[in-house]
Amino acid sequence: MASGPVLQKERVFQSGAHAYRIPALLYLPEQKTLLAFVEKRMSKKDEHAELIVLRRGHYDASAHRVQWQAQEAVAQAQLDGHRSMNPCPLYDEHTGTLFLFFIAIPGQVSEQHQLHTRVNVTRLCQVTSTDHGRTWSPARDLTGSAIGPAHKEWATFAVGPGHCLQLNNQTQSLVLPAYAYQNLPPPQGPSPFAFCFLSHDHGDKWERGGFVAQDTLECQVAEIGAGGEKLVYLNARSSLRARVQSQSANGGLDFRETRLVKQLMEPPHGCHGSVVSFPRPSSESGSSETWLLYTHPTDPQRRLNLGVHLNKQPPAPEAWSKPALLATGSCAYSDLQSMGTGPDGSPLFGCLYESDNYEEVVFLMFTLKQAFPEEFPPQ
Repeated sequence: MASGPVLQKERVFQSGAHAYRIPALLYLPEQKTLLAFVEKRMSKKDEHAELIVLRRGHYDASAHRVQWQAQEAVAQAQLDGHRSMNPCPLYDEHTGTLFLFFIAIPGQVSEQHQLHTRVNVTRLCQVTSTDHGRTWSPARDLTGSAIGPAHKEWATFAVGPGHCLQLNNQTQSLVLPAYAYQNLPPPQGPSPFAFCFLSHDHGDKWERGGFVAQDTLECQVAEIGAGGEKLVYLNARSSLRARVQSQSANGGLDFRETRLVKQLMEPPHGCHGSVVSFPRPSSESGSSETWLLYTHPTDPQRRLNLGVHLNKQPPAPEAWSKPALLATGSCAYSDLQSMGTGPDGSPLFGCLYESDNYEEVVFLMFTLKQAFPEEFPPQ
């Protein structure tokens, strides 16, 4: 099984003395800049995460390539005595503020330990930048203000991972996807539920939206629709052998019409996937004004063969295409970004993903026409 053509494929993080996991990608269109974030770890184990590191890439539209700069640590994105995990970047186009959300966990306390003891020690934090990620503010702990008493009702929680969302609504709301293990009464154990954190004042205050459904974990969100009919679309990892999707008509506060998406398979324990929305290509007609693209391993048994799926009629779960193959072999977590128009006139995308049994994190750049040539028949 061969993967299709791409514009660029480049390793941006390579394990050696340290391991790198949990990719997050952000594109700043005015600067033609990509920011690639990962966790730097002492080993591949979650408990061995240390801090978040960054590589900055410049997209040269004439050469159709991204030039990557040297790795740098986001040293401010830490709480003392805690390890930093799950980078979630977001750029507020109205204020020019770049947010990096993350979770902070004491020492090497594992997720399993928190689930076993039902004691939540995870913190929700952010750092911000006003110069596109060159310098960062001190860390801000949002746990008390954004979560409040519910923090004790959860065994643990996490954000993202991967990119967040700014809505095109009146307040230009910020949406941070997350999930929490709710402590259910015995004999039930803690169970995961996806949800979103929301800010309507450009990140000053945050509120918690309602839970999506039981057995939903790591998730991403995208805005779909047109005019006054915009929806927040959520796509979540599950242990149900398929992805779970839901939609919100009030900006991510409440989710409805939760569905199992059988076309989007999960391996036995699930895997993180990424979703972005983008404008329908101008040459296309008779379909939704916003399309969705989704990346995830395509093998139903193991984390193998990175695929990309297209939905031209979101949120219809049955409208997802069969996957186009982006890369063969071992792959896991990924994060997608829409990058405007490519050299062939079709939408352009960047994807940052884990490869080679977590030995490297790779950047791919491709166009919609490269992935789905059948959508662009010769004129």
